[in-house]
Amino acid sequence: MCGMPSAESTRASVHEPEPVRPTKEDEVAAAGSELIGGPLGRRALLGSSWWTPVRVIALVAIGMFALGLVQKAPCYNGAWFFGASSQYTHACYSDIPHLYQGRGFADGLVPYFDRLPGDMQYLEYPVLTGVFMEVASWLTPGSGTIQHQEQWYWMVNAGMLMVCASVIAVCVTRTHARRPWDGLLVALAPAAALTATINWDLLAVALTAAAMLMWSRGRSLAFGVLLGLATAAKLYPFLLLGPLLVLCWRAGKWREFAKALGGGIVAWVVVNGPVMLFAFEGWSKFYTFSQERGVDFGSFWLIMAQNSDNPLGTETVNTLATLLMLVCCAGVAALALTAPRRPRFAQLAFLIVAAFILTNKVYSPQYVLWLVPLAALARPKWRDYLIWQACEVAYFLGIWMYLAYTTSGDAHKGLPTDGYHWAIGMHLLGTLYLCVMVVRDILMPERDPVRRSGDDDPSGGVLDGAEDVFVLGPAARSRQQDAVRFDGPPVEWGKQGASGGSL
Repeated sequence: MCGMPSAESTRASVHEPEPVRPTKEDEVAAAGSELIGGPLGRRALLGSSWWTPVRVIALVAIGMFALGLVQKAPCYNGAWFFGASSQYTHACYSDIPHLYQGRGFADGLVPYFDRLPGDMQYLEYPVLTGVFMEVASWLTPGSGTIQHQEQWYWMVNAGMLMVCASVIAVCVTRTHARRPWDGLLVALAPAAALTATINWDLLAVALTAAAMLMWSRGRSLAFGVLLGLATAAKLYPFLLLGPLLVLCWRAGKWREFAKALGGGIVAWVVVNGPVMLFAFEGWSKFYTFSQERGVDFGSFWLIMAQNSDNPLGTETVNTLATLLMLVCCAGVAALALTAPRRPRFAQLAFLIVAAFILTNKVYSPQYVLWLVPLAALARPKWRDYLIWQACEVAYFLGIWMYLAYTTSGDAHKGLPTDGYHWAIGMHLLGTLYLCVMVVRDILMPERDPVRRSGDDDPSGGVLDGAEDVFVLGPAARSRQQDAVRFDGPPVEWGKQGASGGSL
């Protein structure tokens, strides 16, 4: 009987920390809540309703996705099929209906195996995205006019992508257990609603968000498998392994990183291996196309090229962009190993993907989807998030107005080149602004909204609350001095209710 816990200790052990209410710590969230009756009162009965945060946020995400579909209505009813510039003036362009016939799905061609007519000999998308596109084509009725089939193909893809959007919102909501309402940042993102059905990026984003959720639960193998699948759908998710490497290095969590890396490699090989073996030329088209593609929309490289009498060649740009990205990777690694407190995984994940977007030679408007869940986890502050989203919406309108200008002939309807450069600048500055805010949070943890609430790294899984074993720079010297001066129990940074938990 002496080993049985008391009633008091049992209640304490099962007590869960109170969820963070954004309306109490975020002025913009508090002001926005007035639209639905104001901030939650102190006498509100939490957890007693069917309307849990996850369900509310999932429904909001579906509602915003539906609004994005409505925004595409002018194209669905004709602009995709009649008039080159009308799909741009209505800002409702989508790759999906155009590629139904353009990539052989209307003719029943097998991606990667069957050669396509025209300049693009094979499908230029990663394998898992190709599978997604092929499944959608199976669900598309093969009767009627080609316009009718393309309309159905877009609708089928929209339904499948809506599932992906819901998965993203739910995963972000559940990743930070004490901050479920941060998922509204994802669900209400206007740029995400506008770009969700331009292309198939939501598949990779959903797998990446699910991987982040698995890592936050300490399931490193599941994280690796999902990240490998995400990389099989789009190239960018593999970048998250870099921040994870340096964070596990600092915390000494090599076994967990090895499991994640191994799971990712196996999952990627399982998806890609058969196509590599039996249709290597078709499989490699995505990689050769990415390498050979010239400077394109949305990048600062385009501004340089369009303002130069002797623009840089594609190989030179590839080399310079790669060097810039490597410099950014080195900077993120240095930040991770020298910061006064180990950065949160979501912070570094956002920074590394943002660095890739900023240095890349092309920025399609749907690439904003890559950053939406990472930004919500890295910097859950409504003011900064909305500033960034406003810049992305401005770019979304800018690129379509520029294409309207270039395709409308002598009418010149839309935005000229100089105006488009300003739109690119808005996108670059908005992304840089959010990066600066995240870096400031890393260098000044007391400014981090997540850590100010008493958490350490809720998306960090095994990294959450772990001690540092390898630190560089002033942080290492400070840690050594603290160890000499203090003989009491170690401070558990960020733990709710611990001595170091209130920042």
